[in-house]
Parts: sequence; structure tokens; C-alpha cells
Amino acid sequence: MKMDVNPIIRPLLAIEGLTSHYGRIQALHGIDLQIGQGQLVALVGANGAGKTTLLRAISGVQPISGGGIRFGGEEIARVSADRRVRAGICQVPEGRQVFGPMSVEDNLRLGAFTRPKEDLAGDMERMYQLFPILKEKRLLLAGTLSGGQQQMLAMARALMGRPKLLLLDEPSMGLAPLLIAEIFRIVKSLRDQGITIFLVEQNARAALSIADVGYVIETGAITLSGPGPELLDNEQVQSAYLGM
Repeated sequence: MKMDVNPIIRPLLAIEGLTSHYGRIQALHGIDLQIGQGQLVALVGANGAGKTTLLRAISGVQPISGGGIRFGGEEIARVSADRRVRAGICQVPEGRQVFGPMSVEDNLRLGAFTRPKEDLAGDMERMYQLFPILKEKRLLLAGTLSGGQQQMLAMARALMGRPKLLLLDEPSMGLAPLLIAEIFRIVKSLRDQGITIFLVEQNARAALSIADVGYVIETGAITLSGPGPELLDNEQVQSAYLGM
């Protein structure tokens, strides 16, 4: 079942018929998905459903075997991962993956590796305003931060690249409920600032409640789509993901 996902909004990212394999095992089965300029789009599904594989295909680190990916109107399915970053696609990976032996500040600088050095000071200060705890700990090694602080650092590092599209892979994973609420508050505020976000989450309730558009993925295929709050009221979603 698919619902209207507001085709009036100009798509920044358009995926059509996307397939991907791990060897002979097919992981993605003809994915169709759109992300409009300025939208917060959520993709929810169980472990192993293909969420991370789809994100990796968008960012260019997972080869695709069929279909297309258009970003800003340009076909990028065969474009290298580093060129996609330069085009404005920045990913916050699952499990945060900060550089533990490096300082918080150096992690942030790495996020801006594609940009002129003279632009960094202002952006660094914006990150410290958005995540005050990072300013407090900017000289500490990233590996000494708590899980929630590392998640904030991973998000800030991606934002230092001034993304046109921010890919968030399971930002709530392993965090306490209060920290999860804070992370989702920040994600919503980023959307309100005009940043286009693709949020991949197992926490369906939290993700769909703030999403403009939601998609449900099962065994590598999109099974439902529609406005996020409407999907929360969908009986199939409630049964499969909300324990209702």
C-alpha cells in the first residue's frame, strides 16, 4: 500500500528501481523513494530489512546492480563516494564511528575536508552552539566521550561538510531514553533550519512522529509510504513496529 507523499515538492533525491546484491544474495529489490528539498524523510524497518544497505548505496560505498539514483537532477549511481560527499551528501554512520584517538575539534575538522580552511572557524562555532557539550569537551579525545556525546559529535562532523542531504543511520542506537529524545529534538531542529534529512531508524515511533514522509522497508522492498504521522496510525505499522 502506498500513499501520496506530496509530489509537488521538488525531489532532491530520487531513487528508481534500485537493486543491490551481496554476492548472489539480493539485498534491495527495486526500491523507489523520493526525498524532497527541505524534507525530513524517515525509513523504518526491522534489523536486516535493508535500511543500512540503502543508505550505503546512496552514499556510494555499496555497489548497486540496477536502477538509478538522481541527486539534484543528476544521475549519480556510478559516481564515486568522495564525489558524492563533495556534491553535498554527508552520512552519519551507524555506531557513530568517531575517531577515538583524535580530539573532538580534530574530528570536526575532518568533517570539513572538502571545504576551504578559512570557512571552518565560523562553522565550528555554529556546531558548538548546536551542541554545547562539544565545546566544553573540544580538546578531549573523542574516545573518552559518552555514547550520546559521540553521537552528537558524529552529527556535528557531518554538518561541518555543509550537507545538502544529511543521511542519519540509527542515531538512537544504544542510547538512554532521555538522550534519544534530545537527539530527535536536534534532528527536528535541523529540519526546521532547512536541512534535508534522510533518517534511517529502528525506533519507528520516534522517527515517524517527526517525519514529513515515512517509508517502511521489509526484506529489501518498500511496503508502505506516506506522511509520517499517518503511518503511525496505520494498523500494519502499529502491529509490526509499535507493539500495538
